Amino acid sequence: MNELVLRRQELVENPTARVPVCLCLDTSGSMAGPPIEQLNRGLQEFYAAIKADDIARYSAEIAIVTFGGTASQVTDFCSIDRQAVHGLAADGGTPMGEAVDIALQLLEQRKKEYKDAGVDYFQPWLILMTDGQPTSPWEPVADRTAKLADAKKLSVFAIGVGDGADLTVLAKFSPRRSPVRLDGLKFGAFFEWLSRSVTAVSNSTPGQEVPLPPPTGWTTV
Repeated sequence: MNELVLRRQELVENPTARVPVCLCLDTSGSMAGPPIEQLNRGLQEFYAAIKADDIARYSAEIAIVTFGGTASQVTDFCSIDRQAVHGLAADGGTPMGEAVDIALQLLEQRKKEYKDAGVDYFQPWLILMTDGQPTSPWEPVADRTAKLADAKKLSVFAIGVGDGADLTVLAKFSPRRSPVRLDGLKFGAFFEWLSRSVTAVSNSTPGQEVPLPPPTGWTTV
């Protein structure tokens, strides 16, 4: 059975309303060393926390896109129990625009699959995390992302890592929620907050306004 058929079958067998979350992560050369190590550790803790909640485990769907040298899809949306995230490696430039474009395509495709299967879903989330500036054209995809956010069709969370992250660029992707800067290398604290936020949404009803936990303990603000 191919992957697409399997993912569609999962929707039939588990019609729980979904929370699609796409992580768009900078894995460029400047992330080498402690930053990529802490990012990988935070990802493992994130998955473990989602799996530990009985509702989020069947509601949350995670896709990962990285941008380091090239933009690459690491995982696509599917049952979180079937996903195995291996360690990410840091290398190359920062093709942020291409990565976000892939992320938007993945989200649109999964939304279509939800609709075709009659499965309800929450507003998709895009987590954009970078420690630098784009090294290739990014303005057109930033404009598309901002329009989706303004239309309340996408929730964008833009995170800058270190002093080299350009929050002005990140703000172009996220007009409704100001970008924030990670406090040091507190990836674990960020992903702990993200897991609690996803769990809170998972335990609600699509269309319901859900207050997220305050972003304390992991930002410089």
